[in-house]
Amino acid sequence: MTTAPHATRFSILDRSRVRQGQTPAQALRETVEFARLAEQWGYRRFWVTEHHSVPGVAGSAPTVLAAAIAAATERIRVGTGGVMLPNHQPLVVAEQFGVLESLYPGRIDMGVGRSVGFTDGVRRALGHDKGDAEDFDAQLTELLGYFAAARNGVHAWPAEGLPVPAFLLATGSGAQRAAEFGLPLVIAAISGEDAMVRAIDQYRNTFRPGQRSTPYVIVSTSAVIADTTAAAHRLLLPEAWSAAYSRTQGEFPALLPPAEIDRIDMTARQRRIFDESLRGHIHGPEATVTVALDNLISRTGADEILVHTSTYDRAARLDSHRRLAAAVGLNTLVAAE
Repeated sequence: MTTAPHATRFSILDRSRVRQGQTPAQALRETVEFARLAEQWGYRRFWVTEHHSVPGVAGSAPTVLAAAIAAATERIRVGTGGVMLPNHQPLVVAEQFGVLESLYPGRIDMGVGRSVGFTDGVRRALGHDKGDAEDFDAQLTELLGYFAAARNGVHAWPAEGLPVPAFLLATGSGAQRAAEFGLPLVIAAISGEDAMVRAIDQYRNTFRPGQRSTPYVIVSTSAVIADTTAAAHRLLLPEAWSAAYSRTQGEFPALLPPAEIDRIDMTARQRRIFDESLRGHIHGPEATVTVALDNLISRTGADEILVHTSTYDRAARLDSHRRLAAAVGLNTLVAAE
């Protein structure tokens, strides 16, 4: 049954996950098609991520992929969740988003984070190390500055003067930084929901007007809808196994079908990580999922929910997002805006 529309907006984060037997090119094209459908279903934003040297993730160049998505859609906002600023020069990032905003005015979001490469080898290949993340405040100040005026005689054309909204992904002290810079906060319950709620409260209590005059919180969470809770739980298995494999083998693999995961003889450590990775997900039939989302929104006061879901069954994942949009009345909400 369709519920009344939520005041909270709903958006999608996609990592262009590669499935077993699939090429990265196929995964990227699926992301573009997914964005087209998300627009039809009424989602507010469609964001893509940045990962390097990860076999199971095709999304390594988010601004390039965002351009393809924006070209294939008409209304949905398109952006990054996010560009990892320590990996790039702020001038180049400003220029890239300036080009995107110039081509697709009023539809581009600039989500940025401070994570660096997954391994020492990746960090070296990017020309950075872990210490570069400590310069994040200076990098962010420089990046935001280019949209206002020249810095030291350098213009970030065509970004200068363009209203590209920035969003800060919270890792570690990210919530505090978002408050200090006056930016919207994007946060997930990586360290548990209680820790996330505390970080959100701190963000709101210490927020200083900047790009925004008031706080804005986007909570990122997984949400899977299927006919039964058991069926939805089964859709979570491929991503949980990828997490267990990556943390024990040092490589994030392509998604496997659940039946193949059933046959894997996991080590004790892999089983522990696998079981842990299956906890905390919102999943089940529509009624179960909408109640869980309402509880999450009530606890966090989220202005927006950023949904991310990975599974081997592409059709089931698309159906889950379609059913979620209907369950929370997204098309009705969009029509009212």
